[in-house]
Amino acid sequence: MSLETLRARLEDKTAKLAVVGLGYVGLPAACLFAASGIEVVGIDRKEDRVRSIARGECPIEGDEPELPALLAQVVGAGALAVTTDLSAVSRVDVVIVAVDTPVEADHSPRYSALEAAIRGIGAHLAVGALVIVESTVSPGTCRDHVARWLTESSGGALGERFHLGHCPERVMPGRLLANMREMARVCGGSSPPVSEAMRALYRHVVAADLDCADLTTAEIVKTSENAYRDVQIAFANELARVCEEAGAEFLEVRALVNKSPGRNVLLAGGGVGGHCIPKDPWLLRHGARTSLPLVEAARAVNESMPAHVGELLEEALAAAGGALAGSRIAVLGYAYLEGSDDDRNSPTEALLAWLDARGASARVHDPFVAGRERDLAAVTSDADALVVMVAHAPYRALDLESLGAAMRRRVLVDARHVVEPIAARSAGFVIRAIGRPRR
Repeated sequence: MSLETLRARLEDKTAKLAVVGLGYVGLPAACLFAASGIEVVGIDRKEDRVRSIARGECPIEGDEPELPALLAQVVGAGALAVTTDLSAVSRVDVVIVAVDTPVEADHSPRYSALEAAIRGIGAHLAVGALVIVESTVSPGTCRDHVARWLTESSGGALGERFHLGHCPERVMPGRLLANMREMARVCGGSSPPVSEAMRALYRHVVAADLDCADLTTAEIVKTSENAYRDVQIAFANELARVCEEAGAEFLEVRALVNKSPGRNVLLAGGGVGGHCIPKDPWLLRHGARTSLPLVEAARAVNESMPAHVGELLEEALAAAGGALAGSRIAVLGYAYLEGSDDDRNSPTEALLAWLDARGASARVHDPFVAGRERDLAAVTSDADALVVMVAHAPYRALDLESLGAAMRRRVLVDARHVVEPIAARSAGFVIRAIGRPRR
């Protein structure tokens, strides 16, 4: 099939689509394309996930507006089918790949899942089909690796046997469908006609700009935008620590700084988690094949924040006549983002390791994360301290008087600016918070 024919079929929605990887990116994408009138098959190696989706049940927990209803709708209408069998790609014209691309301990990319998916796809791919990688990858990956994996597995050449694109996702848990509809996308293609074919596909679900580019440009755009965000957060975290030591309120300083044109200081917090920001700066550096001192320093600052929360806790316990070793700590929040069940690269996990190394025990509560949604009173009872690590809505309305009455000590550390210090002190708590004067 020629690219001209493929583009025409994409424009009139007669092309068929497969989405490989039905997680935070692939599942909402499959639902939106199915709802637009395109025939979609979703493929995932996890059998329990596939069974759940086949029943019209959303496997993504947390507050994800519209997604459960949309999934039930498209599955019920037969617009979205699901399977664990990669051979289903033999019957489609376009394959979107949305699998995890984490980094190793040495910060190099771990492409085992991506390579397995690509080689599996290549073994069954229809002649002339378009493969679009939505997973975030290091600059040069599509050109140097994905194209080779497809060539070796399909037995044909790029531009003849298959076509290749990279359209990196731009989504955040809690806004998956809204982000997919409203955020601009980069359609990086192995040739300009491929980019135009990609635009024809994504126009059915994206209301914002669809910008054409080459593969490497698209890769750099995604990794650099997240590295930029990481640097911004690191500056906010450093500024918050300045405020703590100097005796100023970070939130007030931030608000006043942001009145200056062109300034946008972000919120400080107890760490940076999620699948993207902790790894994408390293993917950018890997593609650059050189050091990136600013980016690497920002990573170090943000990775240090869970330990800083621990230091604030140790200080607060001492002020209340206690010690960290042997203490019982109630940690509120395990997801990396408020309102979400996504606990990938959770800053809370780093804090728990820090506490354990110093002889403290911890119990964790999270209303959205499976296995952590226990009774809040049971988690906080007999605790020596509360640590708020995630700004989940329920934590903004804590009954501090009631919780404190059942605790061994009234100590509170706020890593997310959710507790009013005056209210905490009125309830008898010794409080420390990121970006607040230590008093």
